[in-house]
Amino acid sequence: MATENALETLLDAVKFFADKEVAINFMASLRWPDGVTCPHCESKEVTFLKTRMIWKCRACEKQFSVKVGSIFEDSPIGLDKWLPALWMLVNCKNGISSYELARDVGVTQKTAWFMLHRLRLAVQNKSFAKIAGHVEIDETYIGGKARNMHKGKRDRVIKGTGGKGKIAVMGLLARHGKDGHSTMRASVVESNRKPVLQAKVREHVRRGSKIYTDELLSYDGLNADYTHNVIIHAEGYVDGQIHTNGCENFWSLLKRALKGTYVSVEPFHLFRYLDEQVYRFNNRKLSDAARFIEAAASVFGKRLTFDALTGKELPQTC
Repeated sequence: MATENALETLLDAVKFFADKEVAINFMASLRWPDGVTCPHCESKEVTFLKTRMIWKCRACEKQFSVKVGSIFEDSPIGLDKWLPALWMLVNCKNGISSYELARDVGVTQKTAWFMLHRLRLAVQNKSFAKIAGHVEIDETYIGGKARNMHKGKRDRVIKGTGGKGKIAVMGLLARHGKDGHSTMRASVVESNRKPVLQAKVREHVRRGSKIYTDELLSYDGLNADYTHNVIIHAEGYVDGQIHTNGCENFWSLLKRALKGTYVSVEPFHLFRYLDEQVYRFNNRKLSDAARFIEAAASVFGKRLTFDALTGKELPQTC
């Protein structure tokens, strides 16, 4: 793809998309590879109004832009800022904070925060296909360390030991998939109880697969449907192929981003940060340009309003 050859660095992306018409044509080529189609009536009889950078449909006489029906819809921010922001989100290994993005593209921190959450929705990939083969399963807890909290917050949040007061996250890593590298699925779970974890395993992993877990008792009973291998961490972390080190590697990347870049993440937004990290991890073998183009092609058919993001209304879907 010619665009991919022109994009190697963030500076290339900034220069390339500084031209408004170039940015619009780039997004239009991803959305309508066979020619621009009216999103209202699906007619191909459209005219581009260059003075306003929008199209007009000759069939229904409605006007539309490339932003309609995408995460960019109703945003006054130009693609010259949206696209470099997307580049940074998918290519900065530890993520990018809203404060940093605000400084880089010249918007307020609140606007940058909203932009990043919309971009995280774009890279969200919820597959209904079950994974198979060799699958590592592990869980972790996300939350601040008690010793770093103010006494008032510590008394309010920490109610016990271990994972008390933290958010449980479950991960399933398919080893060495068809593309030659492992891929991850991660989601917030209500607890690490047996019914919760085993339901997730059966939802995402094909029956008969080889699964690898630690000695957590919540996984007992999975050997009825899977070849269940257990690594006892009190004795070691690797026994041949039996380990969960792939999941542990992902947790380290996730927590590095949460603690080092985002610092404070509210529990009801955590799943969005998981989607972001999963996307970067699963597409780590792609070049920066290819990863960006794939993400840019995923912005259509998705919508997130500020009221939905802040819990004032239910999220909208296109």
